[in-house]
Amino acid sequence: MSDVIATAIIPAIPGSTASSPNLFDRAIRRITTAWRDMAAGVSREEGDSIEAQMRACLAGRGGEVSARNRAAKLAQTYLTLDQVGRTLFLRTLAGFDSDPAAVAVAYEAVHAAPDADSRAVAKAELRRVLEPPRLRLLTQFTAIPDGVKFLVDLNAFLLGAKRGGKPDPMLAALGSDLRNLLASWFDVGFLELRRIDWSSPAALLEKLVGYEAVHEIRSWRDLKNRLDSDRRCYAFFHPRMPDEPLIFVEVALVNGLSASVQKLLDQKAPVLDPKHTDTAIFYSISNCQRGLTGISFGNFLIKRVVDVLSAEFRNIKTFATLSPIPGFRHWLDARLKEEDGNLLSEEEGSALRTAAPAESPAVANGRDALVVILARRNWSRDPAMLRAVEPVLVRLSARYLLAETRGKRALDSVAHFHLSNGARVERINMLADTSEKGFKESASLMVNYLYDPLKIEAYHEEYVGEGKRNASTTVRKLSRGWN
Repeated sequence: MSDVIATAIIPAIPGSTASSPNLFDRAIRRITTAWRDMAAGVSREEGDSIEAQMRACLAGRGGEVSARNRAAKLAQTYLTLDQVGRTLFLRTLAGFDSDPAAVAVAYEAVHAAPDADSRAVAKAELRRVLEPPRLRLLTQFTAIPDGVKFLVDLNAFLLGAKRGGKPDPMLAALGSDLRNLLASWFDVGFLELRRIDWSSPAALLEKLVGYEAVHEIRSWRDLKNRLDSDRRCYAFFHPRMPDEPLIFVEVALVNGLSASVQKLLDQKAPVLDPKHTDTAIFYSISNCQRGLTGISFGNFLIKRVVDVLSAEFRNIKTFATLSPIPGFRHWLDARLKEEDGNLLSEEEGSALRTAAPAESPAVANGRDALVVILARRNWSRDPAMLRAVEPVLVRLSARYLLAETRGKRALDSVAHFHLSNGARVERINMLADTSEKGFKESASLMVNYLYDPLKIEAYHEEYVGEGKRNASTTVRKLSRGWN
């Protein structure tokens, strides 16, 4: 799967194509217009400073309509601010914390409780006073139009602030509160799986184009091809964000394992009859909401789609991905610089030196020859170079996927994602992604991860519990290396 991985999945950034900024600008204008109309009903006597607005929201004077209007005004205020202003806004919000004196009193009451019943009552009171007022304020935003989406985007800003520069403890505390809220609201049990096809609303299709971060959708014809009768696209939606996909996966219904993403996306390829195919290839998965980073949907999405396709097409027996190896070249280049003596066999080194360009400087060993070849533009189009390089890269990528580690998890983020979801490494394909990005990140290699419905849970438990990485016999042998 040409997936976008963060902990496992890196979310797509809205606005990645020329058409999408207009879409998101229109959405913002629609939301702010609605909020402005609601905010007009807020009394000027409550004050216009950010802190005064927040205090008015927490005071809760008036009925539900007044509360929604105040929340809308506060949200509108936030959207008018620049980055510095938004940071100050959020630090002000973070300042509405628990009362330390009340917490201390409640804590002492827990220790002083004479029996279990009294202790239970005291603990309940401690939990109540520990809850910061800012949580109530955050929750109030859910009552306004697109309020949940507003909070998701608010969290995206907090995540960006966390990555840049010195950590801010106040923003970190606010971010922790907000992420806990989002994690409970976006539990997979609340999500709806929907198929997206060519008859879906144009606004949704436009968002699909904007959120696709792996294989750029270059035109409406390209999009139509990906939604044809032998293709499927499924997305998770939340009831409070019905027009915003949270994550989507693109699937191709084919015969046999796919070995080239360019062929898979070829608009001139004949359309297959889905009833006469035997394999579902998951070739792209993208998170759409940066503010939901860290809340995992991908594993549930794949399993749900496997169930849906199994029910719809009894003829489909194989479920697999065509996935990138985004960290492979970085790892390989580091090993080559370290002059790892166990990287290449003598036979491989000899073949690489022979295949090195004649006009290149003299190469002392196989490592130097591999560096020279990989640095050469269009090396894959030279038959001699390709013959020498392919077995080396395939073997080393198998080692990278199955042997290289970070703790008990696979070093490669995409591998970790699929292995933790219960897949196995089935096959490694050379020249599978011949785009500039494909060569830069993985020397054109891609992997088929196989999802066997009967073994998904067992493989998941083995990887998560023991760190075991399941793989086909062929890939397993390759990973053991030449020595």
